[in-house]
Amino acid sequence: MLSAQTDYPPLFAEALARTQVQVDGAMERGFLVPTPVDMAGGYTHEVHKQNWKTLSGAGAIYRLTGDTTYAAIVRDGLLAYAEVYRDWPTHPTARSYATGKVFWQCLNDANWLVYVSEAYADVYDWLEPSVRSRINAELFRPMADFLSLENPQFFNRIHNHSTWGNAAVGMIGLVMDDEELVQRALYGIPATELPEDLRDDDSGKIMSETGRAGFLAQLDLSFSPDGYFTEGPYYLRYALSPFLLFGRMLADKRPELNNLAYRDSILGKAIDALLLQADPLGDFYPLNDSQKGMSLYAPEVVKTVDYGYYLYGQDPTLLSLAIEQGSVTLDAAGLAVATAVAAGKAQPFRPGSVAFTDGPDGQEGGVGILRAYGDGEERTGLVMKYSAQGMGHGHFDKLSYSLYDGTGEVIQDYGAARWVNIDQKGGGRYLPENQTWAKQTVAHNTLVVDRTSHYQGDIRIAENFHPDLYAWDGDGDSLQLVSAVATDAYPGRRLHRSQWLLTDSLFDHPLLIDLFRVTGDTAGVYELPTWYQGQLLAADFDYTTIDTLTAMGADHGYQHLLTEARGYPEAGTATVQWFGRGRFYTQTMITQPGDELLFVRPGANDPNFNLRRDPGFLLRREGPASTTFLAVLEAHGSYDPRVEVAERPFGSISGLHLIQDDSDYTALRFTHRDGAQWTLLLSNHDASPESIHELILDDTTYRWEGVHHLIKTNDASE
Repeated sequence: MLSAQTDYPPLFAEALARTQVQVDGAMERGFLVPTPVDMAGGYTHEVHKQNWKTLSGAGAIYRLTGDTTYAAIVRDGLLAYAEVYRDWPTHPTARSYATGKVFWQCLNDANWLVYVSEAYADVYDWLEPSVRSRINAELFRPMADFLSLENPQFFNRIHNHSTWGNAAVGMIGLVMDDEELVQRALYGIPATELPEDLRDDDSGKIMSETGRAGFLAQLDLSFSPDGYFTEGPYYLRYALSPFLLFGRMLADKRPELNNLAYRDSILGKAIDALLLQADPLGDFYPLNDSQKGMSLYAPEVVKTVDYGYYLYGQDPTLLSLAIEQGSVTLDAAGLAVATAVAAGKAQPFRPGSVAFTDGPDGQEGGVGILRAYGDGEERTGLVMKYSAQGMGHGHFDKLSYSLYDGTGEVIQDYGAARWVNIDQKGGGRYLPENQTWAKQTVAHNTLVVDRTSHYQGDIRIAENFHPDLYAWDGDGDSLQLVSAVATDAYPGRRLHRSQWLLTDSLFDHPLLIDLFRVTGDTAGVYELPTWYQGQLLAADFDYTTIDTLTAMGADHGYQHLLTEARGYPEAGTATVQWFGRGRFYTQTMITQPGDELLFVRPGANDPNFNLRRDPGFLLRREGPASTTFLAVLEAHGSYDPRVEVAERPFGSISGLHLIQDDSDYTALRFTHRDGAQWTLLLSNHDASPESIHELILDDTTYRWEGVHHLIKTNDASE
């Protein structure tokens, strides 16, 4: 416990002062405990949410200053809840699989209990024994039992919801010294104590497939060995709070568990994994169900940075993130960070390329992130997703990608169809269009076959399969590669995508090279979307706009998709150009006879305007059993509306060719308008780093080691 003092370092002192202002302001308005009636974003929801912040803040102020005024705030607030909690029925909305009492879902009740447990711990020794006994008996033990024994479908899952439930029950158990609750939190409710209709559940929703539940099972089964969280970074940011808060309290009160080092310090690896899954602006990649805009600067990530520094190695680069966040936690971790910052120990945070594995054993695909730095600190980031399904929050988007640069999103992942804590949009629930659009394959930058989502859009199928990493080379200064294969997304078809980031002084920014091969035994209709951010400028082929817009299909996301224009590029190449946030972009694509290019936008069958009207285009190819898509995306030039001058508004690629493509090798070539030419070779049959390959092209023999090889010549005639 930190002793009271007045000479805290600036970051810590400022955070403490802000908290005092917040708590004092809340108390001036009055501490209310209204009967719950509203969904997320509604009045009672927000009051109870503010109350947990007030109680948590007041407890911290008392702990740090010794001012008993704030201890009394915690005491009186808890007594007010104890007065009414047991008489409250479940929340009247009944719109959750596990309806709460204070909030519309048990998840939010668990949020409340996690943070209020900290406040209770801060004042526990100050409270009179009779007051403690009343609060324990009338509020906290009933709440803990409600979240666990009365809602095992919430408590005993392997899921971020259950992590909050486990932490809430365990933390209050530690504070009250209630060993039964602590054991329940650590190991789950034993199967013998589950209701009869849940004991034999084998879906993995109530008990994991191993028959395990509880906090330790969450640590074992929610993360890959390198810390990747199967539900994605948005939910890792959310779930790390209960993992870290309960973990820290266990370290203090049950040191024999050594939980912070559990599973080779998996929580430390999870911290690193989260911080490495952000774009150049600091926003987390919106994989799976994600609300865009969640970032490194969110309040929960302050805790992640501080605990990462304090508990796992004191990495000085985390201090630069703390400076940008402008806040610290009001505990020993935050004090350590603030002290180190004041001592000038911060170093720049400069993330590099990384390939994460997925699944508890690291054998269920993963996510590859390539980062290439340009002039100064600006970087381009490419994310390819070849992970497992991601449980209920997963999308049907195998081998999808998104691209980011110093302006933000360039090629986007749609994220989720949801407005968190906005009462007008479903009270925070996922909207119906999340299932019918955002999860579907066509909403992502990956191949759709026969207008059917991967795994038929059925999570029961998708949970049984995953793609696999084929090749990874994230160490090169000028060329980096991520390549993955999916064999089960469509029965009888093999999808193989390879993407490179190429850095060369002839280009303003790193170049994205995208190769997508599909092989099969039967004919198909292939559509490869590109969901870009910006305003369409031009295309180098004729297209016809469509005056009467209708839905493109009836399901798998196509019921929401409108075709705004249709073009038929000639065989060879086609280019599409757009402008986004001060920068120009040109995508050059290989085309075949009969290809169509459709300019599309979501918006059909969306009566409540729940979907963003973001632009995209689909390259459509019909007929072959096997085919290959190839594209090069170039960022170039700039435009400043204040001076109205366009710099380099046209791309530099003057030729793109697929010069060989078979089961053994793919060879592609592209040319700069100044004459330089690049030939890129990929082995399709052997990705081992030590493999030796030989390929004859244009009477020239190319021999190389490893899966890929790049040749640059300065004259296109060479």
